Amino acid sequence: MSRRFPLYAIALITPVVGQDALDPLILTATRSEMAAADLPYTVRTLDAETLRDDTRRTLPEALQYTPGVLVQKTAYGHGSPFIRGFTGRQNLLLVDGVRLNNSTWRGGPVQYWNTVDSQSIDRLELVMSQGSVLYGSDAIGGTLNAFTKSSDFRQQAEAQRFFHGSAAYEYRTNGEGSQVGRLETSMGVGGKYGLFLGLTGKDFGDIEDDSVGRMKNTGYPEQDLDFRLDLALSPDTTLTLAHQYVDQDDVWRWHRTTENPGWVHGSHVAAPGSFLSNVYDQERSLTYLKVEGVDDEESALWQRWSATLSWQKTQDSELQFRRVGDLRTAGLDLETYGLDLAFESRIGPGTLVYGLDYYVDEVDSEAYRNYVFRPTDRPVADDASYHLFGAFGQYAWAATERFTLTGGLRYTYAQAEWDAYRAAGAAQDQGGRGDWDDLSASLRGIYQVDDCWSVYGGLAQAFRAPNLNDLTGTTLALRGLDSYGSPDLDPEKYLTAELGTRYTSGDFSASLAGFYTWTRDAITGVVDRFGNSIATNGEEGYIYGFEGEGVWQWDESWMLGLGAAWNEGKTETRANGDRWITRLLPFSGTLRLRWTCPDERFWIEGRLLGAVGEDRIHAANQASDNQRIPTGGTPGYWVAMVHAGMRVDDHLELTAGVENLLDEDYRNHGSGQNEPGTNVILGARVSW
Repeated sequence: MSRRFPLYAIALITPVVGQDALDPLILTATRSEMAAADLPYTVRTLDAETLRDDTRRTLPEALQYTPGVLVQKTAYGHGSPFIRGFTGRQNLLLVDGVRLNNSTWRGGPVQYWNTVDSQSIDRLELVMSQGSVLYGSDAIGGTLNAFTKSSDFRQQAEAQRFFHGSAAYEYRTNGEGSQVGRLETSMGVGGKYGLFLGLTGKDFGDIEDDSVGRMKNTGYPEQDLDFRLDLALSPDTTLTLAHQYVDQDDVWRWHRTTENPGWVHGSHVAAPGSFLSNVYDQERSLTYLKVEGVDDEESALWQRWSATLSWQKTQDSELQFRRVGDLRTAGLDLETYGLDLAFESRIGPGTLVYGLDYYVDEVDSEAYRNYVFRPTDRPVADDASYHLFGAFGQYAWAATERFTLTGGLRYTYAQAEWDAYRAAGAAQDQGGRGDWDDLSASLRGIYQVDDCWSVYGGLAQAFRAPNLNDLTGTTLALRGLDSYGSPDLDPEKYLTAELGTRYTSGDFSASLAGFYTWTRDAITGVVDRFGNSIATNGEEGYIYGFEGEGVWQWDESWMLGLGAAWNEGKTETRANGDRWITRLLPFSGTLRLRWTCPDERFWIEGRLLGAVGEDRIHAANQASDNQRIPTGGTPGYWVAMVHAGMRVDDHLELTAGVENLLDEDYRNHGSGQNEPGTNVILGARVSW
């Protein structure tokens, strides 16, 4: 496989802003609280205030300005970030440390990252190319942990009753207009207990742009609930009971339907849709019970420990009205039970984190064609289960005052069983099972050159065990073929090498990282002699790239931020030979300038967001996905936007913004529709 890299990219990658200039404590990277500057990983953080200021609509869109992330959206109600070239089930999504990935996720972009309410998020921690040691299968491109809001009862006045809350409203003018409302309240006794309740209602209207016009049926409604009770069992031990619920209805996969007239942008042409409709409904809930404790005594067996029991319920349904006389529906009900145990102990000149986790999926699945039961169309096998067990340990050794070496191992065992899988052409259901195990390792180090500058890097293995979709799934492949799973599959294997550096002083912060990932035995579809696409371990490949970000605050009011990233990679299969990875991140960047008045009551920020055209795609891959990727690839773009906020008093905040100021006609690479044209966003938040 040939490799090429434009040398100009190195010069253009100017490091961008860490989202928190105060060097926040990060938990996800090591399962131990550490300052971001001390981590041997590339880590990005976002807090709730940043999400509000940037008016991010969804969880995937929250990552839009993050170097190294391409936010692909098959539909306006979907969103599947590509992190260092990987997406969907090759990235790991956690909520409060609980695994959301499950065994029914299909290959390629998926909609499930948008089933986490962005309004419920307190902060996000994204660890790039972390590997599988700490969190197991799927942690390849990145691991994102979404920490949800709580009452913060331990930060309230000791033994004093408290009652706080807020009500927020946001309106977007583009197209039919969109509305988001959020009500939050927290109450309790400081240091004793705290209760938090959040309710979110969303009504997204159809969007429009200057080229396509109104994109009919891109809008959808959503209702969300989050609840959390924290109770102090002792001064150092906390019991948490939390519940989250998300319900999305009538989310159209617009690009497949006749509402999509196609898109012409110069010499680039995207094809129109042909289905009469293609609609998704999504429901997801998560309930967990967690007990955790801390003990700072050096003689303690555990300085930090936690135990979490979780239960999740997911209901997915899809309707495909392909043509008159061809109406297909499919759905699945999934329940996931989880156990996670984690411990931290100081041993010798370092810290050991260790533990185990165990998740079980129980799946029921069904499908109909023209209201007649069609078992060969089931998304995955009916009456199926999937078990995923892991045990891990990672030791951070402070070798010298300036150098720390971190090494870890994880053992994983996965098992799938199903009672009702109907292969194409089969007359009856068949049962089956499979099991796999894996040992993954990582070795990373960080050297503090001085008080401001550090260099870090290392190697990390990752893997992805075959899931129920790989083994028994039925989906519509890009080429219009039926794509089927195969029970005879092995785990995917990955190895990532990374080297990075970061610099932080009083008024300037910068980071730069490069990575290279080798892929082995990746599961891909190969067309058989009957014209069906069958899952097989047939793909080798590589992907590499660079990311940088930096910020300069030259006085108390002015801040300048820059960021850029770029990926390159190829895959190779016996059937298809050497091909570009389909949705590579083009050279892309962001520039922002922010002014904050000295009393911090008002701020205004201008931003440019852009990407060069992306034409690194094999002709056959473009032709098979021509509704999402135009001929000649996706055109480049630059988009300007401005946001501002005012704190009127201690209880009222106002925000306003204009996105896509010049009404640019563009789409994110690989997405199913264009981004909205000029969009005025108005918001207000009342707190008490």
